[in-house]
Amino acid sequence: MKLTIDTDTGKLLLAEEGIEREMPLYSKEAFEAISRQWVRVGWSQKYQYTFSWLGRPIIQLPEDMIRMQEVIHHLRPDVIVETGVAHGGSLIYYAGLCKILEKGRVIGVDIEIRPHNRTAIEAHPLAPFITLIEGSSTAPEIVRQVHDLIRPGETVLVILDSNHTYQHVLDELNAYADLVTPGSYIVATDGIMLDLHDVPRGKAEWSDDNPAAAARDFAAGRPDFAIEQPAWPFCEAELTQNITHWPGAWLRRSA
Repeated sequence: MKLTIDTDTGKLLLAEEGIEREMPLYSKEAFEAISRQWVRVGWSQKYQYTFSWLGRPIIQLPEDMIRMQEVIHHLRPDVIVETGVAHGGSLIYYAGLCKILEKGRVIGVDIEIRPHNRTAIEAHPLAPFITLIEGSSTAPEIVRQVHDLIRPGETVLVILDSNHTYQHVLDELNAYADLVTPGSYIVATDGIMLDLHDVPRGKAEWSDDNPAAAARDFAAGRPDFAIEQPAWPFCEAELTQNITHWPGAWLRRSA
């Protein structure tokens, strides 16, 4: 892909796969094209590794955090299940939203919760809202532990942010989808790998081996789930697409 930005004429030229398009520089289409490359460059520069939340590193794009907040505010889930703990920043973020909303708790699952991260999470003021489970998110005994922590009638939101290979994400989708309440979501994060196979630090196999492909194939076999970006509760722009690391991630359960 080649982008040519001409601020003198107010035009953007996009050349991709032998096709050239010219568009107004300050248009919706130009914003989306520039944003796509901004995400690719930002990922290569580890932009997402520059943030923290209430004292814990959080490896997310700020827009993805805000969009998740919008969904949590709307759904007001009783339980948020997240696979992939890392430094614990996302767990703290979700726990804080639960406290503000006066509803909900968080379950974090990771194959390895490093001692210094566990200590920091358990010492955090929001620790009472968090349950940690150490083990593979797809191991039957771990899946059973998570299921056993959900009470009948509770609203559940599931976020998959651990191993991002196609097979692992597909296995997680199959393991946790039945926990998801109708109207809620299971979110297969970091499908942006699909668009990063040709950038520095990317891998060629990511063009097929990525969470977005797993979400697509899962939805094809589950008529009760559909890939559906949550509606923005506020928008005074012409824009319609998230600027995100999570394309094709949001799987909404209908029944």
